[in-house]
Amino acid sequence: MPDPDRRLLVRARRRITVQVAGAISVVLALVGVLVWCAMGHGQGTAAERDLGVAAQRSPLAYPPPCVWLYELRADGTVRASPGAPAALPVRAELARVAAGAAPRTERVGVAGRDYLVHTRRRADTTVQAVMDLRYQAAEQARLLRTLAGAEVAGLLAALLVGQVVSRRAIAPLGEALARQRRFAADVSHELRTPLTRLHTRAQLLSRRLRGGTDPILLIDEVDQLVKGSGQLGEVVADLLRSAQFKQLRRPFGPVDLAALAAELAAAEDARAAARGVDIVVRCDGPGDHVVRGVESALRRVVSALLDNALGHTGPGGHIWVTLSGEPGTVLLTVRDDGAGLDPEDAERLFTRFEGTGFGLGLALVREVVDGHHGTITADGRPGGGAVFTVRLPAHPSSPVTEPARGPARQRYQPPLPG
Repeated sequence: MPDPDRRLLVRARRRITVQVAGAISVVLALVGVLVWCAMGHGQGTAAERDLGVAAQRSPLAYPPPCVWLYELRADGTVRASPGAPAALPVRAELARVAAGAAPRTERVGVAGRDYLVHTRRRADTTVQAVMDLRYQAAEQARLLRTLAGAEVAGLLAALLVGQVVSRRAIAPLGEALARQRRFAADVSHELRTPLTRLHTRAQLLSRRLRGGTDPILLIDEVDQLVKGSGQLGEVVADLLRSAQFKQLRRPFGPVDLAALAAELAAAEDARAAARGVDIVVRCDGPGDHVVRGVESALRRVVSALLDNALGHTGPGGHIWVTLSGEPGTVLLTVRDDGAGLDPEDAERLFTRFEGTGFGLGLALVREVVDGHHGTITADGRPGGGAVFTVRLPAHPSSPVTEPARGPARQRYQPPLPG
């Protein structure tokens, strides 16, 4: 995939990864905050309840765990539970409740520590229950560390999930971009050959008209232009259907491959003449060489093979198009004496953009041939020309069943330009 498209996909994937990871991290953070708040509220509620019960019922000598009791007697003396902090009680609260104030729970700091203090009347004494909050703070610190670790682990997991999600989300975009570029390449290649053919013939016709040639003698050239423009319209229609992702559901029918080869060889005569190349069409053996297929698609196959041969055959070269038959099969062979190819690279020629010097056309040819349940092979040697052989199923009514008995040649000697 080209670098601009690759960078676009990478940016999109990173953005989706960050967004997914951020969303999951925010959710985990909200859950952590809720857990933290719930724990703090639960600890506070439980502590107030325990202190209230201890102040009402617990004996001074045996308070609940983590709770100390202080008792203010009528004579003004204060007694404390064993091990109670010396910095307590909070005498102001004892005096206030002893004077008749309502019971109250508050948080106080004494000697650098936080305590929760509950003061109330019990019988003829005033009792103050005290709880050291450092144990709750330690639990909160452990919870905070756990939540932080969970958040980090969740972030890493979110990044991994984001990567997976982004790859799956970007896959259709990458496929769409690949299809777009593939379609653009297919369009450029499919239109190049017929446009070149029409342009060459139009130039030849223009030179002949300027040279004073009788227009009556150019009717055949004009007919070829009309036929070529019609074939170009077929290609454009097929490409438009492909652009709309519509399958070409035209049923297969009988297609005379020999007539198609003769027609396209005649259509290429102007370009072949300009290049000084001779095209010969030959039918070996009896039969009409009719195959099952779509005529416009098979026309593009023969056209692409002729265009490839013309592109690799120098002045004075030859191109031979041979039709032959086997039981149930029609063979189309396009051979030239041009630049040739390395047999080791024969298979790579049919891979998109892999065949050096052969481009996209042969890959499209293979796609069409495969769609017609046929095969195509290539052979040759450097400097010794190349040969491409297409095998297609014969139409059931075609009498192509006997071996070749002798060549029947159709020779297209291109007219000289001008």
